[in-house]
Amino acid sequence: MNRFSPRSVGGVTIAQCVALFAPMAVVALPDLERFAVHLLVALVAALVWEGTFATLRGRVLSFHGVTTGLLVTLVLPPEVAVWQIAFAVSLGVILGELVFGGRGFGFVQPAAVALSLLLISFPDLQLQQSTLALAIASLPGAVLLLAMGLISWRVLVGTGLTVALLWMLRGGEAAPSEVAAALIFGLVFLICDPVSAAATSVGRWVYGVVAGILIIVFSPVGVPTTDALVFAALMASVFAPLIDHMVILFHARREMRRHV
Repeated sequence: MNRFSPRSVGGVTIAQCVALFAPMAVVALPDLERFAVHLLVALVAALVWEGTFATLRGRVLSFHGVTTGLLVTLVLPPEVAVWQIAFAVSLGVILGELVFGGRGFGFVQPAAVALSLLLISFPDLQLQQSTLALAIASLPGAVLLLAMGLISWRVLVGTGLTVALLWMLRGGEAAPSEVAAALIFGLVFLICDPVSAAATSVGRWVYGVVAGILIIVFSPVGVPTTDALVFAALMASVFAPLIDHMVILFHARREMRRHV
């Protein structure tokens, strides 16, 4: 397979970067200089480690860390220090991707790992919250990734419906439009990640429900926060392999009973 075909790891990286172009423009324009510095630090940290591991393993340098750098930069708080960015991205890329052999071999989303470690290590920091403009800018990318089969509509619907149902049961007073605006970016680019999400059809429904429950659990009474989405994406991805395993096991046993 061509390394840059739509289904290859390189093709997925390119598609994700294209999908992130509009959200990047929305976040960057109000403070272009700060965004450029943060993005540069995140990209350098990701690519330095990718280059190091590629050299040690005798492989060609990949640029898969670009999407991790972009995702992290899009939600960084303005007051974050550049060394904190380098620290978080370095650990995210190494622990979420490179120790497993690179993109496509791990089971967690590197950006979610980086952001969760940033929040745990520096509890005074709070990620930027999604806005209506960012949510709208994320929609063309979502359509592109859906059309290419790189995110699952089952995960989108399963997570969205679960959040909506639990939010109503919880008695949330926020308008549905506010909840949707807070949810869309993280849902599309973190929770629906093609590597860390469940792979089976039934498993994707279950994964979406689990992610939706975790979003509500980690959220305050207001609208879902970016912090909640990050931790939900990380925790749901940990359960994804088990979910797929249980689905496959269930189908295998059902087929065995049919042929007994």
